[in-house]
Amino acid sequence: GAAEVLSAVQQSPADVIGFWLTSGGPHDGVSKAGEIRRFNRQIPLILVVSDGSEARAIAAIRAGVTDYLPQPLSLDELSASVMRCLAHPCPGNEAVSTNGHARVPDLWPASRIVGESQAIRKLKTCLGKIAVTDSTVLITGESGTGKELVSELIHKHSPRALKPMVCINCAALPEGLLESELFGFERGAFTGAHAAYQGKLRLADGGTVLFDEIGDMSLAAQAKVLRTIESKEIFRLGGKAGIAIDVRIIAATNQELERRVEDGRFRKDLYFRLNVARIHLPPLRDRKEDIPLLVEQYVRELNRRFGREIEGMDGDALESFLMYDWPGNIRELKYLLEAVYINLAPFSKTIAVTDLPEPFQGRSAGHGEPSAVERDRMLAVLCATQWNKSKAAEQLHWSRMTLYRKMHKYQIPFLATQVSQAPVTASRRSIL
Repeated sequence: GAAEVLSAVQQSPADVIGFWLTSGGPHDGVSKAGEIRRFNRQIPLILVVSDGSEARAIAAIRAGVTDYLPQPLSLDELSASVMRCLAHPCPGNEAVSTNGHARVPDLWPASRIVGESQAIRKLKTCLGKIAVTDSTVLITGESGTGKELVSELIHKHSPRALKPMVCINCAALPEGLLESELFGFERGAFTGAHAAYQGKLRLADGGTVLFDEIGDMSLAAQAKVLRTIESKEIFRLGGKAGIAIDVRIIAATNQELERRVEDGRFRKDLYFRLNVARIHLPPLRDRKEDIPLLVEQYVRELNRRFGREIEGMDGDALESFLMYDWPGNIRELKYLLEAVYINLAPFSKTIAVTDLPEPFQGRSAGHGEPSAVERDRMLAVLCATQWNKSKAAEQLHWSRMTLYRKMHKYQIPFLATQVSQAPVTASRRSIL
Protein backbone atom coordinates (compact mmCIF):
# COMPACT_ATOMS: atom_id res chain seq x y z
CA GLY A 1 0.00 0.00 0.00
CA ALA A 2 0.94 3.68 -0.17
CA ALA A 3 1.80 3.79 3.56
CA GLU A 4 4.41 1.05 3.14
CA VAL A 5 5.85 2.78 0.09
CA LEU A 6 6.06 6.11 1.92
CA SER A 7 7.77 4.44 4.87
CA ALA A 8 10.31 2.80 2.58
CA VAL A 9 11.00 6.08 0.77
CA GLN A 10 11.54 7.89 4.07
CA GLN A 11 14.08 5.27 5.16
CA SER A 12 15.89 5.04 1.82
CA PRO A 13 15.42 7.74 -0.86
CA ALA A 14 14.09 6.39 -4.16
CA ASP A 15 14.79 7.64 -7.68
CA VAL A 16 11.67 6.12 -9.26
CA ILE A 17 8.52 4.49 -7.84
CA GLY A 18 6.61 1.92 -9.91
CA PHE A 19 3.12 0.47 -9.41
CA TRP A 20 1.93 -2.78 -10.99
CA LEU A 21 -1.87 -3.00 -10.97
CA THR A 22 -3.59 -6.15 -12.17
CA SER A 23 -7.19 -5.66 -11.03
CA GLY A 24 -9.65 -3.24 -9.47
CA GLY A 25 -11.76 -0.32 -10.60
CA PRO A 26 -10.68 2.35 -13.06
CA HIS A 27 -9.12 4.45 -10.30
CA ASP A 28 -7.40 1.59 -8.42
CA GLY A 29 -3.86 2.64 -7.49
CA VAL A 30 -4.36 6.28 -8.41
CA SER A 31 -5.10 7.09 -4.78
CA LYS A 32 -1.73 5.57 -3.83
CA ALA A 33 -0.01 7.86 -6.33
CA GLY A 34 -1.93 10.79 -4.88
CA GLU A 35 -0.71 9.99 -1.37
CA ILE A 36 2.89 9.84 -2.54
CA ARG A 37 2.40 13.10 -4.44
CA ARG A 38 1.32 14.78 -1.19
CA PHE A 39 4.59 13.62 0.36
CA ASN A 40 6.70 14.57 -2.64
CA ARG A 41 5.38 16.22 -5.79
CA GLN A 42 8.52 15.59 -7.84
CA ILE A 43 9.59 11.94 -7.56
CA PRO A 44 8.81 10.07 -10.84
CA LEU A 45 5.86 7.65 -10.62
CA ILE A 46 5.40 4.87 -13.19
CA LEU A 47 1.99 3.17 -13.34
CA VAL A 48 1.76 -0.24 -15.08
CA VAL A 49 -1.81 -1.48 -15.54
CA SER A 50 -3.49 -4.54 -17.00
CA ASP A 51 -6.51 -2.50 -18.09
CA GLY A 52 -5.41 0.44 -20.21
CA SER A 53 -8.80 2.13 -20.12
CA GLU A 54 -9.44 5.75 -20.92
CA ALA A 55 -10.86 6.43 -17.45
CA ARG A 56 -7.78 5.06 -15.73
CA ALA A 57 -5.40 6.97 -18.01
CA ILE A 58 -7.20 10.26 -17.34
CA ALA A 59 -7.26 9.59 -13.59
CA ALA A 60 -3.53 8.82 -13.67
CA ILE A 61 -2.78 12.08 -15.48
CA ARG A 62 -4.74 14.09 -12.93
CA ALA A 63 -3.01 12.27 -10.04
CA GLY A 64 0.40 13.32 -11.30
CA VAL A 65 1.69 10.00 -12.62
CA THR A 66 4.88 10.55 -14.64
CA ASP A 67 4.50 7.63 -17.05
CA TYR A 68 1.57 5.28 -17.76
CA LEU A 69 2.30 1.85 -19.27
CA PRO A 70 -0.57 -0.50 -20.19
CA GLN A 71 0.08 -4.24 -20.44
CA PRO A 72 1.17 -6.30 -22.30
CA LEU A 73 4.47 -4.58 -21.62
CA SER A 74 7.89 -5.51 -22.93
CA LEU A 75 11.02 -5.29 -20.81
CA ASP A 76 12.46 -2.78 -23.30
CA GLU A 77 9.47 -0.45 -22.84
CA LEU A 78 9.76 -0.62 -19.07
CA SER A 79 13.52 -0.09 -19.17
CA ALA A 80 13.11 2.92 -21.47
CA SER A 81 10.58 4.47 -19.09
CA VAL A 82 12.85 3.97 -16.06
CA MET A 83 15.89 5.31 -17.93
CA ARG A 84 13.96 8.44 -18.97
CA CYS A 85 13.09 9.09 -15.34
CA LEU A 86 16.65 8.47 -14.14
CA ALA A 87 18.26 10.52 -16.89
CA HIS A 88 15.94 13.48 -16.39
CA PRO A 89 14.84 13.53 -12.75
CA CYS A 90 12.04 15.82 -11.71
CA PRO A 91 13.02 19.01 -9.87
CA GLY A 92 13.35 18.84 -6.15
CA ASN A 93 14.04 15.14 -5.73
CA GLU A 94 16.63 15.98 -3.12
CA ALA A 95 13.70 16.84 -0.79
CA VAL A 96 12.76 13.14 -0.58
CA SER A 97 15.67 12.38 1.74
CA THR A 98 14.72 12.68 5.37
CA ASN A 99 17.81 11.05 6.87
CA GLY A 100 20.15 13.93 6.20
CA HIS A 101 21.78 12.45 3.09
CA ALA A 102 21.74 15.04 0.34
CA ARG A 103 21.54 14.00 -3.29
CA VAL A 104 24.39 14.87 -5.62
CA PRO A 105 23.13 17.68 -7.90
CA ASP A 106 23.08 17.21 -11.67
CA LEU A 107 25.44 19.13 -13.92
CA TRP A 108 22.42 21.10 -15.14
CA PRO A 109 20.28 21.64 -12.02
CA ALA A 110 16.62 20.89 -12.68
CA SER A 111 15.71 24.07 -10.81
CA ARG A 112 17.42 26.06 -13.57
CA ILE A 113 16.45 24.14 -16.70
CA VAL A 114 12.99 22.69 -16.12
CA GLY A 115 11.46 20.19 -18.51
CA GLU A 116 11.42 16.63 -19.79
CA SER A 117 10.39 17.27 -23.38
CA GLN A 118 12.58 16.02 -26.19
CA ALA A 119 13.67 19.59 -26.95
CA ILE A 120 14.84 20.18 -23.38
CA ARG A 121 16.60 16.81 -23.20
CA LYS A 122 18.54 17.71 -26.34
CA LEU A 123 19.30 21.15 -24.92
CA LYS A 124 20.79 19.72 -21.73
CA THR A 125 22.96 17.31 -23.72
CA CYS A 126 24.10 20.12 -26.02
CA LEU A 127 24.93 22.46 -23.13
CA GLY A 128 27.06 19.82 -21.45
CA LYS A 129 29.20 19.54 -24.57
CA ILE A 130 29.45 23.26 -25.28
CA ALA A 131 30.20 24.47 -21.75
CA VAL A 132 33.51 22.62 -21.43
CA THR A 133 34.87 24.13 -24.66
CA ASP A 134 36.05 27.68 -25.24
CA SER A 135 34.20 28.16 -28.52
CA THR A 136 32.06 31.18 -29.36
CA VAL A 137 28.35 30.51 -28.75
CA LEU A 138 25.29 31.89 -30.53
CA ILE A 139 21.99 31.50 -28.65
CA THR A 140 18.77 32.15 -30.56
CA GLY A 141 15.16 32.09 -29.47
CA GLU A 142 12.12 34.26 -28.87
CA SER A 143 11.98 36.73 -26.00
CA GLY A 144 11.30 35.02 -22.70
CA THR A 145 12.73 31.61 -23.60
CA GLY A 146 15.69 31.86 -21.20
CA LYS A 147 18.66 32.94 -23.33
CA GLU A 148 20.40 34.82 -20.51
CA LEU A 149 19.86 31.90 -18.12
CA VAL A 150 21.45 29.48 -20.59
CA SER A 151 24.43 31.79 -21.09
CA GLU A 152 24.94 31.96 -17.31
CA LEU A 153 24.86 28.16 -17.04
CA ILE A 154 27.42 27.81 -19.84
CA HIS A 155 29.74 30.20 -18.00
CA LYS A 156 29.25 28.58 -14.58
CA HIS A 157 30.09 25.12 -15.95
CA SER A 158 33.04 26.25 -18.07
CA PRO A 159 36.77 26.45 -17.21
CA ARG A 160 36.23 30.22 -16.85
CA ALA A 161 33.64 29.85 -14.07
CA LEU A 162 35.83 31.56 -11.42
CA LYS A 163 36.32 34.61 -13.62
CA PRO A 164 33.76 37.39 -14.27
CA MET A 165 30.83 37.21 -16.64
CA VAL A 166 29.82 40.58 -18.07
CA CYS A 167 26.45 41.04 -19.82
CA ILE A 168 26.12 43.78 -22.44
CA ASN A 169 22.63 44.69 -23.65
CA CYS A 170 23.30 45.78 -27.22
CA ALA A 171 19.76 47.11 -27.69
CA ALA A 172 20.03 49.44 -24.67
CA LEU A 173 23.53 50.78 -25.41
CA PRO A 174 23.42 54.18 -27.20
CA GLU A 175 25.59 54.40 -30.31
CA GLY A 176 27.48 57.40 -28.94
CA LEU A 177 28.48 55.57 -25.76
CA LEU A 178 29.19 52.16 -27.25
CA GLU A 179 32.92 52.59 -27.82
CA SER A 180 33.66 54.08 -24.39
CA GLU A 181 31.48 51.50 -22.59
CA LEU A 182 32.95 48.49 -24.38
CA PHE A 183 36.58 49.49 -24.78
CA GLY A 184 37.05 52.06 -22.01
CA PHE A 185 38.87 55.38 -22.09
CA GLU A 186 41.89 57.14 -20.66
CA ARG A 187 41.71 60.08 -18.33
CA GLY A 188 41.16 63.27 -20.30
CA ALA A 189 40.10 61.43 -23.47
CA PHE A 190 37.05 63.71 -23.69
CA THR A 191 35.25 66.34 -21.65
CA GLY A 192 34.17 64.81 -18.36
CA ALA A 193 36.67 61.93 -18.46
CA HIS A 194 38.16 62.77 -15.07
CA ALA A 195 39.37 59.21 -14.48
CA ALA A 196 40.27 56.27 -16.68
CA TYR A 197 37.70 53.52 -17.24
CA GLN A 198 38.69 49.95 -18.15
CA GLY A 199 35.63 49.17 -20.27
CA LYS A 200 33.31 46.17 -20.03
CA LEU A 201 35.45 43.90 -22.19
CA ARG A 202 38.51 44.49 -20.03
CA LEU A 203 36.44 43.92 -16.86
CA ALA A 204 35.58 40.46 -18.21
CA ASP A 205 39.21 39.51 -18.87
CA GLY A 206 39.67 35.79 -18.29
CA GLY A 207 35.90 35.25 -18.17
CA THR A 208 32.89 35.48 -20.45
CA VAL A 209 31.14 38.32 -22.29
CA LEU A 210 27.47 38.04 -23.26
CA PHE A 211 26.37 40.28 -26.12
CA ASP A 212 22.62 40.18 -25.50
CA GLU A 213 20.33 41.16 -28.40
CA ILE A 214 23.31 41.42 -30.73
CA GLY A 215 20.93 41.47 -33.69
CA ASP A 216 20.01 45.06 -32.73
CA MET A 217 23.61 46.30 -32.90
CA SER A 218 24.46 48.84 -35.62
CA LEU A 219 26.75 47.91 -38.49
CA ALA A 220 29.44 50.31 -37.24
CA ALA A 221 29.40 48.70 -33.81
CA GLN A 222 29.46 45.24 -35.38
CA ALA A 223 32.68 46.11 -37.20
CA LYS A 224 34.38 47.15 -33.96
CA VAL A 225 33.23 44.03 -32.13
CA LEU A 226 34.44 41.81 -34.98
CA ARG A 227 37.87 43.48 -34.91
CA THR A 228 38.11 42.86 -31.16
CA ILE A 229 37.08 39.20 -31.44
CA GLU A 230 39.65 38.50 -34.16
CA SER A 231 42.55 40.53 -32.72
CA LYS A 232 41.83 39.72 -29.06
CA GLU A 233 42.75 43.24 -28.06
CA ILE A 234 41.01 46.53 -27.37
CA PHE A 235 41.95 50.17 -27.92
CA ARG A 236 40.77 52.60 -25.28
CA LEU A 237 39.62 56.06 -26.29
CA GLY A 238 42.66 58.30 -25.88
CA GLY A 239 44.96 55.29 -25.57
CA LYS A 240 48.14 54.84 -27.58
CA ALA A 241 48.46 51.06 -27.62
CA GLY A 242 46.26 47.99 -27.77
CA ILE A 243 45.46 46.02 -24.63
CA ALA A 244 45.26 42.23 -24.91
CA ILE A 245 42.13 40.58 -23.54
CA ASP A 246 41.16 36.95 -23.03
CA VAL A 247 37.38 36.48 -23.10
CA ARG A 248 34.89 33.92 -24.30
CA ILE A 249 32.12 35.39 -26.45
CA ILE A 250 28.47 34.39 -26.13
CA ALA A 251 25.94 36.20 -28.32
CA ALA A 252 22.16 36.02 -27.93
CA THR A 253 19.37 37.32 -30.12
CA ASN A 254 15.66 36.97 -30.82
CA GLN A 255 16.25 38.05 -34.42
CA GLU A 256 16.69 35.81 -37.46
CA LEU A 257 20.31 36.71 -38.15
CA GLU A 258 20.35 34.84 -41.47
CA ARG A 259 17.60 37.11 -42.78
CA ARG A 260 19.33 40.20 -41.43
CA VAL A 261 22.52 39.13 -43.21
CA GLU A 262 20.56 38.79 -46.47
CA ASP A 263 19.01 42.23 -45.93
CA GLY A 264 22.42 43.78 -45.27
CA ARG A 265 21.61 44.66 -41.66
CA PHE A 266 24.10 42.25 -40.10
CA ARG A 267 27.67 41.63 -41.15
CA LYS A 268 28.18 38.24 -42.78
CA ASP A 269 31.74 37.91 -41.44
CA LEU A 270 30.59 38.59 -37.88
CA TYR A 271 27.74 36.11 -38.29
CA PHE A 272 30.16 33.36 -39.33
CA ARG A 273 32.46 34.27 -36.45
CA LEU A 274 29.63 33.99 -33.91
CA ASN A 275 27.82 30.98 -35.37
CA VAL A 276 30.25 28.33 -34.11
CA ALA A 277 28.35 26.58 -31.32
CA ARG A 278 24.66 27.20 -32.03
CA ILE A 279 21.88 26.79 -29.46
CA HIS A 280 18.22 27.39 -30.27
CA LEU A 281 15.72 27.68 -27.42
CA PRO A 282 12.23 26.50 -28.45
CA PRO A 283 9.17 28.61 -27.64
CA LEU A 284 6.97 27.35 -24.82
CA ARG A 285 4.09 26.62 -27.22
CA ASP A 286 6.31 23.92 -28.83
CA ARG A 287 6.98 22.13 -25.54
CA LYS A 288 3.72 22.40 -23.63
CA GLU A 289 4.35 19.06 -21.93
CA ASP A 290 6.86 20.96 -19.76
CA ILE A 291 4.25 23.42 -18.46
CA PRO A 292 3.18 21.29 -15.44
CA LEU A 293 6.83 21.03 -14.33
CA LEU A 294 7.37 24.76 -14.81
CA VAL A 295 4.25 25.49 -12.77
CA GLU A 296 5.51 23.21 -9.97
CA GLN A 297 8.88 24.95 -9.96
CA TYR A 298 7.44 28.48 -9.79
CA VAL A 299 4.84 27.48 -7.21
CA ARG A 300 7.67 26.32 -4.94
CA GLU A 301 9.58 29.57 -5.51
CA LEU A 302 6.51 31.74 -4.94
CA ASN A 303 5.55 29.80 -1.83
CA ARG A 304 8.92 30.73 -0.33
CA ARG A 305 8.60 34.36 -1.39
CA PHE A 306 5.02 34.87 -0.23
CA GLY A 307 5.07 32.53 2.77
CA ARG A 308 2.26 30.41 1.32
CA GLU A 309 1.61 26.66 1.10
CA ILE A 310 -0.11 26.44 -2.28
CA GLU A 311 -0.14 22.84 -3.51
CA GLY A 312 -0.48 23.67 -7.19
CA MET A 313 -3.18 24.26 -9.80
CA ASP A 314 -6.45 22.38 -10.16
CA GLY A 315 -7.16 20.46 -13.34
CA ASP A 316 -9.15 23.18 -15.10
CA ALA A 317 -6.59 25.90 -14.37
CA LEU A 318 -3.74 23.72 -15.60
CA GLU A 319 -5.71 22.84 -18.71
CA SER A 320 -6.16 26.54 -19.49
CA PHE A 321 -2.37 26.91 -19.25
CA LEU A 322 -1.91 23.97 -21.62
CA MET A 323 -4.37 25.40 -24.14
CA TYR A 324 -2.73 28.84 -24.23
CA ASP A 325 0.06 29.63 -26.72
CA TRP A 326 2.26 31.80 -24.42
CA PRO A 327 3.62 34.47 -26.80
CA GLY A 328 5.75 35.76 -23.92
CA ASN A 329 7.05 32.24 -23.23
CA ILE A 330 8.44 31.27 -19.80
CA ARG A 331 8.74 34.88 -18.67
CA GLU A 332 5.01 35.41 -19.25
CA LEU A 333 4.12 32.24 -17.34
CA LYS A 334 6.35 33.16 -14.40
CA TYR A 335 4.96 36.65 -13.92
CA LEU A 336 1.39 35.53 -14.49
CA LEU A 337 1.75 33.13 -11.55
CA GLU A 338 3.23 35.93 -9.45
CA ALA A 339 0.19 38.09 -10.25
CA VAL A 340 -2.03 35.18 -9.14
CA TYR A 341 -0.26 34.98 -5.78
CA ILE A 342 -0.75 38.69 -5.12
CA ASN A 343 -4.54 38.38 -5.36
CA LEU A 344 -4.96 34.82 -4.05
CA ALA A 345 -7.37 34.35 -1.14
CA PRO A 346 -5.58 33.89 2.23
CA PHE A 347 -6.72 30.32 2.86
CA SER A 348 -6.52 28.98 -0.70
CA LYS A 349 -4.54 25.77 -1.17
CA THR A 350 -4.87 25.40 -4.93
CA ILE A 351 -5.04 27.80 -7.86
CA ALA A 352 -8.36 27.67 -9.73
CA VAL A 353 -9.37 29.19 -13.05
CA THR A 354 -11.21 31.96 -11.21
CA ASP A 355 -7.93 32.93 -9.53
CA LEU A 356 -6.28 33.68 -12.87
CA PRO A 357 -6.25 37.32 -14.03
CA GLU A 358 -9.32 38.22 -16.08
CA PRO A 359 -7.27 39.32 -19.15
CA PHE A 360 -5.64 35.88 -19.23
CA GLN A 361 -8.99 34.11 -18.88
CA GLY A 362 -10.20 36.04 -21.91
CA ARG A 363 -7.08 35.27 -23.94
CA SER A 364 -6.97 31.58 -23.04
CA ALA A 365 -10.67 31.20 -23.87
CA GLY A 366 -9.80 32.11 -27.46
CA HIS A 367 -7.48 29.12 -27.60
CA GLY A 368 -10.02 26.66 -26.22
CA GLU A 369 -11.20 25.06 -29.47
CA PRO A 370 -9.37 21.85 -30.46
CA SER A 371 -6.72 22.32 -33.12
CA ALA A 372 -7.89 20.50 -36.25
CA VAL A 373 -4.33 20.31 -37.55
CA GLU A 374 -2.94 18.73 -34.38
CA ARG A 375 -5.90 16.33 -34.12
CA ASP A 376 -5.46 15.25 -37.75
CA ARG A 377 -1.74 14.67 -37.19
CA MET A 378 -2.42 12.57 -34.09
CA LEU A 379 -5.02 10.45 -35.91
CA ALA A 380 -2.68 9.91 -38.85
CA VAL A 381 0.17 8.74 -36.59
CA LEU A 382 -2.13 6.52 -34.50
CA CYS A 383 -3.46 4.89 -37.63
CA ALA A 384 0.06 4.41 -39.02
CA THR A 385 1.19 2.76 -35.77
CA GLN A 386 -2.00 0.70 -35.46
CA TRP A 387 -2.89 2.55 -32.24
CA ASN A 388 0.42 1.66 -30.56
CA LYS A 389 0.68 4.50 -28.01
CA SER A 390 4.41 4.11 -27.40
CA LYS A 391 5.30 4.27 -31.10
CA ALA A 392 2.84 7.13 -31.72
CA ALA A 393 4.27 9.19 -28.86
CA GLU A 394 7.79 8.58 -30.16
CA GLN A 395 6.89 9.68 -33.70
CA LEU A 396 5.11 12.79 -32.38
CA HIS A 397 8.11 13.57 -30.11
CA TRP A 398 5.84 13.58 -27.04
CA SER A 399 5.80 11.70 -23.78
CA ARG A 400 3.13 9.01 -23.38
CA MET A 401 1.37 11.17 -20.79
CA THR A 402 1.20 14.08 -23.24
CA LEU A 403 -0.29 11.75 -25.86
CA TYR A 404 -2.95 10.50 -23.40
CA ARG A 405 -3.82 14.05 -22.36
CA LYS A 406 -4.23 15.20 -25.94
CA MET A 407 -6.28 12.13 -26.88
CA HIS A 408 -8.64 12.97 -24.03
CA LYS A 409 -8.64 16.65 -25.03
CA TYR A 410 -9.57 15.89 -28.67
CA GLN A 411 -11.94 13.02 -27.76
CA ILE A 412 -9.86 10.44 -29.61
CA PRO A 413 -10.69 6.87 -28.50
CA PHE A 414 -7.99 4.97 -26.63
CA LEU A 415 -8.68 1.77 -28.59
CA ALA A 416 -8.75 1.44 -32.36
CA THR A 417 -11.93 -0.65 -32.14
CA GLN A 418 -13.74 2.38 -30.68
CA VAL A 419 -12.98 4.66 -33.63
CA SER A 420 -16.08 3.73 -35.57
CA GLN A 421 -18.21 4.58 -32.54
CA ALA A 422 -16.59 7.99 -31.92
CA PRO A 423 -18.23 11.26 -33.01
CA VAL A 424 -17.17 12.10 -36.55
CA THR A 425 -15.92 15.62 -37.13
CA ALA A 426 -14.99 17.34 -40.36
CA SER A 427 -11.30 17.01 -39.57
CA ARG A 428 -11.69 13.28 -38.83
CA ARG A 429 -13.38 12.61 -42.16
CA SER A 430 -10.38 14.15 -43.91
CA ILE A 431 -8.15 11.43 -42.37
CA LEU A 432 -10.44 8.42 -42.27
